[in-house]
Amino acid sequence: MSALFTKSTSPKAALLGGVLFTFLLAFLGFLLAQVPGFDQIGQLACAIIIAVFYRQLFGYPSAIRSGITFSTKQLLRVAIILYGLKLNINTVLSDGLWLLVRDVGVIAFAILLTVWLAKRFKADQTISLLLGVGTGVCGAAAIAAIAPIIKAKDEDTAIGVGIIALMGTIFAISYTIIRPFLPLDDIEYGMWVGISLHEIAHVALAGAPAGEDGLAMALLGKLGRVFLLVPLCFIFIFMMKRKNKGEETTAKVDFPWFLLGFIFLSVLGSYVLGPVVPFPESLRDFVSTATTWLLTAAMVGLGLNVSLRDLRERALLPLATMTITSVLLSVLTYFII
Repeated sequence: MSALFTKSTSPKAALLGGVLFTFLLAFLGFLLAQVPGFDQIGQLACAIIIAVFYRQLFGYPSAIRSGITFSTKQLLRVAIILYGLKLNINTVLSDGLWLLVRDVGVIAFAILLTVWLAKRFKADQTISLLLGVGTGVCGAAAIAAIAPIIKAKDEDTAIGVGIIALMGTIFAISYTIIRPFLPLDDIEYGMWVGISLHEIAHVALAGAPAGEDGLAMALLGKLGRVFLLVPLCFIFIFMMKRKNKGEETTAKVDFPWFLLGFIFLSVLGSYVLGPVVPFPESLRDFVSTATTWLLTAAMVGLGLNVSLRDLRERALLPLATMTITSVLLSVLTYFII
């Protein structure tokens, strides 16, 4: 599709063409995710893989850059806002406060250890920080929320999302394999899954073998970490403002207004839609699916900014730091459940 556009393409056509192009690659990612083997890493990671390889084979489609940027920036923010409907605040506050304390420790451990290891290994600091946030909180969504606050490059964000999707899948499958050999009941196993794995999808995958009760506990533990994404973002805003002030730079930290939308929909979905206003499960599923597609299209835009040459040079050490952190996190949380 990108070949149909040239540098003389009108701005509106370039915008529309770029957005449609990201959804086309997102659809190809969806198809690839149906293939055995690729179905374990999911639509998001498959779409990023396709986008990255498109960039290496055909180059960046500059003629439709505005549309690709729109998907990368604006659609990403819409996806994060809609992601708020996945968070049931009432459940977290009423049943998960005791897990919330552990979630705080998990997030602090993941971020601080990853950043410390990155300094020791001399790994890329930005990518490592994004991976630490993704490991501690909720994978790609957390990386996408933090990236604009710390002024991460699109390429760094795409690398972080790709690594977190890959490693999270490996860990989730590993959990399901060792599940029969662990001296844990369903509730304990679900708790361990919820406070240690990366994405909600990974938690669902690994928690399923524990049955309904175990899976519910796993998702509850994960929701607590998602709940903490918002205060974590404000902590990073404060830190970036202090850093910019100390360096006497004119750079400003833009307030992530989309987080207010995230909070609003979280409150709306927890206390209004369903309890007060009828909100059919089919409609909730539709919104969840739309969120996934918007996030996938945004990740395609990020993937198109990835240079494999730079990836080879800059991603291996952050991957090593994140792997060490994830292994230690799994081991430590196993002994505190």
